[in-house]
Amino acid sequence: MRAVLLAALVALLVSLIGTPFAIKLFRAQGYGQLIRDDGPEAHHTKRGTPTMGGAVIIVSAILGYLVAHVITDFTASGVLVLTVMTGLGAVGFLDDFIKIRKQRSLGLTARTKFVGQLLVAVGFALLALHYVGSSISHVSFVRDTAINLGAVGFVVWAYVMISATSNGVNLTDGLDGLASGSSAMVFAAYVVITFWQLGNRCPGTNACYTARDPLDLAVVAAAAMGACFGFLWWNAAPAKIFMGDTGSLSLGGTLATIAILSRTELLLVILGGLFVVETLSVIVQVLVFKLFHRRVFNMAPIHHHFELAGWPEFTVIVRFWIVAGLAVAFGLGLFYAEFLSHEPLG
Repeated sequence: MRAVLLAALVALLVSLIGTPFAIKLFRAQGYGQLIRDDGPEAHHTKRGTPTMGGAVIIVSAILGYLVAHVITDFTASGVLVLTVMTGLGAVGFLDDFIKIRKQRSLGLTARTKFVGQLLVAVGFALLALHYVGSSISHVSFVRDTAINLGAVGFVVWAYVMISATSNGVNLTDGLDGLASGSSAMVFAAYVVITFWQLGNRCPGTNACYTARDPLDLAVVAAAAMGACFGFLWWNAAPAKIFMGDTGSLSLGGTLATIAILSRTELLLVILGGLFVVETLSVIVQVLVFKLFHRRVFNMAPIHHHFELAGWPEFTVIVRFWIVAGLAVAFGLGLFYAEFLSHEPLG
């Protein structure tokens, strides 16, 4: 427990204190955010706000993890999660850097970003199969199901999860503090889940969990949570800095890999319910427009729909945070209810 608390505290302090220095550095370098012309008019005032702040989140989380390991051991699971965080952060950094250098709202091409995510996801999947074992190829909800994808199937499944989650967080990152605050909530849920798994490992309980390194996963989740909260102090409306794709892609990939390694893959769909809603809104908007040449929403992702409908930005952010919190609470409730279902009555 001390390692978990230490990781969260160090990451929080590094992010909280380090972000102002990043703001000054990025502003001096001219690393300012570009704003879509077709977006809400209120967003045009944000043009030039320093971006790529996700780099601070990544550095803070890694430092928190490293300091915590003064009193605990490194494991393959923890290192794998941080490798994915760093790898997708690098993909996002390239995307942000190209946007800034070429002064356009689009950075890497969709194909190039796809290749970057594919390389990171496949690398993670192969290493996970090697270090965690073939049992990881089972699809999981709160624990492993009977569905075994096999080695090849697991590689594909890992890519789908990492790509979908990283893109989901990326789509959510459109309002000040929305993605960082929502991600912090999901990471907090995973601190609880993985620490609970640590106390109920096989053998010895009727509801045993088989995650390989639950304590180290709790340390990683705590470090990421602390880094997000520290960054949120400066990212909350009106934002002094944006995380950019550097942050959103890395945070989404981190959540996906924690879910895979903690054997709670499908539970992430519920815990990250807000990210699912944001992603589905884009899919529905695109499909309906292609089929019927009509728009379902004023603008997608859905948070922009409510802005264009007249909701103040801060109202949208807080209400979407409430949705994210409810999804996390419901997911944790399902996790605990499933645990109780395996415990003997009385």
